[in-house]
Amino acid sequence: MIPNPVRKYHVLGLMSGTSLDGMDLALCEFELHDKSWRFEINRAETVDYSPEWKKKLQSAHLLEKAGLEDLHLSYGRFIGSLVSRFLTGLPKPDYVASHGHTVFHEPAKGITFQLGNGDEIANVTGIPVIWDFRSADIAIGGQGAPLVPVGDELLFGDYEFCLNLGGFSNISYNYKGKRVAFDICPVNIVLNQLSGMLGFAFDKNGAIAHSGKIDEKLYAFLNQMDYYRESPPKSLGREWVEKNVNPVILGSNIPVEDRLRTFCEHISFQLARAVSEFPLGKILTTGGGAQNRFLIDLFRNNTHHRIVIPDLALVNFKEAMVFAFLGLLRVLNMINCYASVTGAKRDSCAGTLSHPN
Repeated sequence: MIPNPVRKYHVLGLMSGTSLDGMDLALCEFELHDKSWRFEINRAETVDYSPEWKKKLQSAHLLEKAGLEDLHLSYGRFIGSLVSRFLTGLPKPDYVASHGHTVFHEPAKGITFQLGNGDEIANVTGIPVIWDFRSADIAIGGQGAPLVPVGDELLFGDYEFCLNLGGFSNISYNYKGKRVAFDICPVNIVLNQLSGMLGFAFDKNGAIAHSGKIDEKLYAFLNQMDYYRESPPKSLGREWVEKNVNPVILGSNIPVEDRLRTFCEHISFQLARAVSEFPLGKILTTGGGAQNRFLIDLFRNNTHHRIVIPDLALVNFKEAMVFAFLGLLRVLNMINCYASVTGAKRDSCAGTLSHPN
């Protein structure tokens, strides 16, 4: 289907990251001009999870099948209530696009699961919902991740690289006419755990890490992990962190400040390494980690590229906005998942479309 070039589409994008910061909601407007997409974030908000919901999401992977299915439904209704509250007094958008909350992601085993039933969201809100974006790609041999690079290609082509610093860091760029993307390393999923050991939800501006010292032995161990020697396509998940990082970083007996410093140094090294062989270019940098001043300073010192941090709305809500865009592409039956990124057998148009009953 070729979209009407003069029509404006209004889509609400939803994103819940592995760092459990909360639910991002971004009401977006998209318009096609001469085969180029334009977008605008009209309104956006992050709703913090209550302690009860944070606990439920943190422990979802421990549930038996029946309990997980029940949580899948109740979390969908919860998302629906957040959407309804967010849209109070506003015209209903054409669609809602929900990433859900990742509970399992082991593509090598053909497993991925994003919590938050889209049928429930649709029935609560009365708005069609696009959800479950990853399963279709995994079914044809892909990683089911990362998905944002389609938005990077079509909406941010002026940048040589698009980097997101969320629970994990992921990067995308165009190489010889094809989009390449992969997860680089863990970021906030580890930094926030360490900050929690000191009683903080996160390390504001990286101040605690800045006060610490590098532990060279830990730093060397982290940089020698097997994942960093693998070639794309590749992606990371909670399971990998729990198996490979947590036993060392959380089990260490060095001061937490030193662990934070060491892991920030590790992140900056891996970010710089991922782009080290390319000519000078601009790196659009978004996500919660883009506000970690110390981490960004480390990265700037390690790379020859120009790091561009956009306005706060795009820093905080780019992923929610892109999922709104991916949802729109799904409705229009246009490609929204690149095989060059995920390693699947072919490009695909992914996502389940649910209509309210």
